[in-house]
Amino acid sequence: MDLKQIHELIKIVNKSNIGEISIEDKDGKVTIKQKEDKTVTMSAQAVAPQVYNIAPPVPQAPTTAPAITNAPAPASSPAQDENLITIKSPMIGTFYRKSSPDKPPFVEVGSEVSQGQVVCIIEAMKLFNEIESEISGTIVKVLVDDSSPVEYDQPLFLVKP
Repeated sequence: MDLKQIHELIKIVNKSNIGEISIEDKDGKVTIKQKEDKTVTMSAQAVAPQVYNIAPPVPQAPTTAPAITNAPAPASSPAQDENLITIKSPMIGTFYRKSSPDKPPFVEVGSEVSQGQVVCIIEAMKLFNEIESEISGTIVKVLVDDSSPVEYDQPLFLVKP
Protein backbone atom coordinates (compact mmCIF):
# COMPACT_ATOMS: atom_id res chain seq x y z
CA MET A 1 0.00 0.00 0.00
CA ASP A 2 1.48 3.33 -0.99
CA LEU A 3 1.26 6.72 0.70
CA LYS A 4 -1.40 8.03 -1.69
CA GLN A 5 -3.75 5.16 -0.84
CA ILE A 6 -3.20 5.75 2.91
CA HIS A 7 -4.12 9.44 2.49
CA GLU A 8 -7.30 8.46 0.66
CA LEU A 9 -8.23 6.07 3.47
CA ILE A 10 -7.67 8.79 6.05
CA LYS A 11 -10.03 11.13 4.14
CA ILE A 12 -12.70 8.43 3.93
CA VAL A 13 -12.44 7.63 7.66
CA ASN A 14 -12.63 11.35 8.55
CA LYS A 15 -15.83 11.83 6.50
CA SER A 16 -17.56 8.71 7.83
CA ASN A 17 -18.66 7.47 11.23
CA ILE A 18 -16.08 4.68 11.16
CA GLY A 19 -14.14 4.59 14.42
CA GLU A 20 -11.27 2.41 13.25
CA ILE A 21 -10.17 0.58 10.12
CA SER A 22 -7.35 -1.92 9.65
CA ILE A 23 -6.07 -3.03 6.25
CA GLU A 24 -3.45 -5.71 5.74
CA ASP A 25 -1.74 -6.69 2.50
CA LYS A 26 1.53 -8.30 1.45
CA ASP A 27 3.52 -5.12 2.28
CA GLY A 28 2.24 -4.70 5.83
CA LYS A 29 -0.68 -3.62 7.98
CA VAL A 30 -2.20 -0.12 8.35
CA THR A 31 -4.61 0.84 11.13
CA ILE A 32 -6.41 4.19 11.06
CA LYS A 33 -8.35 5.33 14.12
CA GLN A 34 -10.83 8.18 14.19
CA LYS A 35 -10.20 10.73 16.96
CA GLU A 36 -12.81 10.50 19.66
CA ASP A 37 -14.43 13.78 20.58
CA LYS A 38 -14.28 13.93 24.32
CA THR A 39 -16.59 16.35 26.01
CA VAL A 40 -15.02 17.97 29.02
CA THR A 41 -17.37 19.56 31.50
CA MET A 42 -15.91 22.16 33.77
CA SER A 43 -17.65 23.74 36.71
CA ALA A 44 -16.54 26.78 38.61
CA GLN A 45 -16.90 27.04 42.34
CA ALA A 46 -17.68 30.30 44.03
CA VAL A 47 -14.60 31.75 45.68
CA ALA A 48 -14.72 34.46 48.29
CA PRO A 49 -12.98 37.61 47.07
CA GLN A 50 -9.68 38.37 48.73
CA VAL A 51 -9.03 41.80 50.18
CA TYR A 52 -5.52 43.20 50.02
CA ASN A 53 -4.49 46.21 52.05
CA ILE A 54 -2.18 48.33 49.98
CA ALA A 55 -0.38 51.10 51.79
CA PRO A 56 -0.53 54.50 50.10
CA PRO A 57 2.77 55.70 48.67
CA VAL A 58 4.92 57.61 51.13
CA PRO A 59 5.73 61.09 49.87
CA GLN A 60 9.45 61.68 49.74
CA ALA A 61 11.12 64.90 50.63
CA PRO A 62 12.82 66.64 47.71
CA THR A 63 16.45 65.68 47.49
CA THR A 64 19.08 68.33 47.96
CA ALA A 65 22.81 68.24 47.64
CA PRO A 66 24.44 67.01 50.87
CA ALA A 67 26.18 69.63 52.95
CA ILE A 68 29.92 69.18 53.27
CA THR A 69 31.04 69.15 56.87
CA ASN A 70 34.22 68.30 58.69
CA ALA A 71 32.40 65.99 61.11
CA PRO A 72 34.13 62.67 61.78
CA ALA A 73 32.80 59.68 59.88
CA PRO A 74 30.34 57.58 61.89
CA ALA A 75 31.67 54.35 63.36
CA SER A 76 31.13 51.46 60.98
CA SER A 77 28.36 49.05 61.90
CA PRO A 78 29.11 45.30 61.99
CA ALA A 79 27.33 44.85 58.64
CA GLN A 80 29.72 47.34 57.02
CA ASP A 81 32.89 45.89 58.56
CA GLU A 82 34.73 44.26 55.68
CA ASN A 83 36.45 41.80 58.03
CA LEU A 84 33.16 40.01 58.79
CA ILE A 85 32.07 36.93 56.92
CA THR A 86 28.40 36.10 56.38
CA ILE A 87 26.93 32.65 56.91
CA LYS A 88 24.07 32.42 54.39
CA SER A 89 21.09 30.12 54.09
CA PRO A 90 21.71 27.31 51.59
CA MET A 91 17.96 26.78 51.09
CA ILE A 92 14.46 28.10 51.55
CA GLY A 93 12.76 27.09 54.78
CA THR A 94 12.15 27.99 58.41
CA PHE A 95 15.14 29.08 60.52
CA TYR A 96 15.55 27.61 64.01
CA ARG A 97 18.30 28.58 66.45
CA LYS A 98 17.67 25.53 68.69
CA SER A 99 17.27 21.80 68.08
CA SER A 100 14.07 21.83 70.18
CA PRO A 101 12.14 24.44 72.21
CA ASP A 102 13.58 23.26 75.55
CA LYS A 103 17.23 23.22 74.36
CA PRO A 104 19.67 26.17 74.31
CA PRO A 105 20.48 27.88 70.98
CA PHE A 106 23.32 26.39 68.94
CA VAL A 107 25.19 29.73 68.98
CA GLU A 108 24.80 33.14 70.62
CA VAL A 109 26.42 36.49 69.89
CA GLY A 110 30.00 36.13 71.13
CA SER A 111 30.07 32.34 70.68
CA GLU A 112 33.21 30.83 69.20
CA VAL A 113 32.43 28.59 66.24
CA SER A 114 34.70 26.19 64.41
CA GLN A 115 34.48 24.96 60.86
CA GLY A 116 31.84 22.21 60.59
CA GLN A 117 30.04 23.21 63.82
CA VAL A 118 26.22 23.32 63.60
CA VAL A 119 25.01 26.92 63.93
CA CYS A 120 21.26 26.49 63.21
CA ILE A 121 18.60 24.28 61.64
CA ILE A 122 16.52 25.06 58.56
CA GLU A 123 13.32 23.07 58.19
CA ALA A 124 12.21 22.53 54.61
CA MET A 125 9.28 20.25 53.73
CA LYS A 126 9.32 18.54 57.14
CA LEU A 127 13.06 17.83 56.91
CA PHE A 128 15.33 19.44 59.49
CA ASN A 129 18.68 20.34 57.94
CA GLU A 130 21.61 21.18 60.18
CA ILE A 131 23.54 24.18 58.85
CA GLU A 132 27.25 24.06 59.59
CA SER A 133 29.72 26.92 59.76
CA GLU A 134 32.16 26.99 56.87
CA ILE A 135 34.64 29.10 58.85
CA SER A 136 36.04 29.40 62.35
CA GLY A 137 35.50 32.59 64.29
CA THR A 138 33.22 34.52 66.63
CA ILE A 139 29.52 35.16 66.04
CA VAL A 140 29.11 38.95 65.91
CA LYS A 141 25.43 39.17 64.99
CA VAL A 142 22.42 36.88 64.48
CA LEU A 143 20.50 38.36 61.52
CA VAL A 144 17.31 36.24 61.63
CA ASP A 145 14.73 35.72 64.38
CA ASP A 146 14.03 32.20 65.58
CA SER A 147 11.20 30.38 63.72
CA SER A 148 11.31 32.88 60.84
CA PRO A 149 11.07 31.97 57.16
CA VAL A 150 14.32 32.40 55.22
CA GLU A 151 15.13 32.56 51.53
CA TYR A 152 17.97 30.97 49.58
CA ASP A 153 21.24 32.87 50.09
CA GLN A 154 19.76 35.05 52.87
CA PRO A 155 22.36 36.16 55.45
CA LEU A 156 21.91 34.36 58.79
CA PHE A 157 24.98 35.22 60.87
CA LEU A 158 27.93 37.59 60.78
CA VAL A 159 31.20 35.97 61.88
CA LYS A 160 34.52 37.61 62.70
CA PRO A 161 37.24 35.18 61.61
